[in-house]
Amino acid sequence: MGDAAFEAAFVTAPAPVNPGLGPLYNHTSCVGCHLRDGRGLPLLGQGPTSQALVRVSLPTGTPEVPGGAVAVPGLGTQLQDHAIFGVEPEVRVMLEFVEQEGRYGDGLAYSLRRPRLTLVHARGARAGQPLAAEILTSLRVAPPMVGRGLLEAVPAAALEALEDPHDADGDGLAGRLNTPWDVARHQAAAGRFGHKGNTPGLRQQVAAAYANDMGVSSPMFPDADGRSELDDATVDAVTLYSATLGVPARGPSSPAAERGEALFAQLGCAGCHVPQLQTGEHPVAALAHQEIWPYSDLLLHDLGDELADGRPDFAASGRHWRTAPLWGVGLAQTVTPGAGFLHDGRARTLAEAILWHGGEAERAREAFRLAPRVDREALLAFLGRL
Repeated sequence: MGDAAFEAAFVTAPAPVNPGLGPLYNHTSCVGCHLRDGRGLPLLGQGPTSQALVRVSLPTGTPEVPGGAVAVPGLGTQLQDHAIFGVEPEVRVMLEFVEQEGRYGDGLAYSLRRPRLTLVHARGARAGQPLAAEILTSLRVAPPMVGRGLLEAVPAAALEALEDPHDADGDGLAGRLNTPWDVARHQAAAGRFGHKGNTPGLRQQVAAAYANDMGVSSPMFPDADGRSELDDATVDAVTLYSATLGVPARGPSSPAAERGEALFAQLGCAGCHVPQLQTGEHPVAALAHQEIWPYSDLLLHDLGDELADGRPDFAASGRHWRTAPLWGVGLAQTVTPGAGFLHDGRARTLAEAILWHGGEAERAREAFRLAPRVDREALLAFLGRL
């Protein structure tokens, strides 16, 4: 049931026929952005739907929930760049990429691409005008769906034990948990999901995606008049589906990949991409008390100016990002040809993703950039197995 609902496309349905798309939206279905349960593509403004989205907020003001982002009047905290027939969308969004060159330590050239957004109002007196310069923006693509229930089952205490916000051990890493607002419990909780760890659990993530990405309300995020288009049973079914998508098995080993696994630790990658975690209690027995290998500490880390979006999100600053799990990353472009890496899909290859790292990860990035080509290829061979 959850799989069917995940793939169902919403259409315009005038009241009282529900659920109906929009009136404002980014895409018409869950699977439309999580293609084959994989990564979204950095595509905006190129058709009737978008596979990426733009989060927005103001630098000061009263947040929607304690500690959260400050909504932009008339726009909220997420831009919807599409609308049903007869309704104008909020904005027109254009995305292009700008290339920048670099070199490895051995002189081999590489090129990285940086996203550049153009955002203009699409309706009212300000139609055609750019958004105000003070508005903070962040381009996002959908992350892969596998293994999420296992990540949810890791006890908060285990993640807290990995925290080192003041770098007490002097290794240059200062991981910390985000503490987003749990809508159901009305309190802050450990953030596990979202590129900045701004969501505490899968059910909230599912309901928020319906509301923000498709314009479909539910009991957790009802319409302004208190009504809901989806019932709890549908949200629960999609949550169960999201929780129980298994992680793919590793690919075949090779001498290069085995050497790359050792280099993964030696170069410093494993400081944030912690290989192994242990799950605790969970209502789904298959997720409980499992040794898992997500290659993530689920903590926030400062990744420097080059990846910064300048947009705070609960405890995350504009330079902080949650460590992305790496399991399944070797199959990312098999599942979704053309898929990119990092929060905005800018990296076309895993090597590019590494080369964008800065801040706390700068030492590891430079170790990779300056390593002999055979070592770089070995590390990438290891990642390709995951």
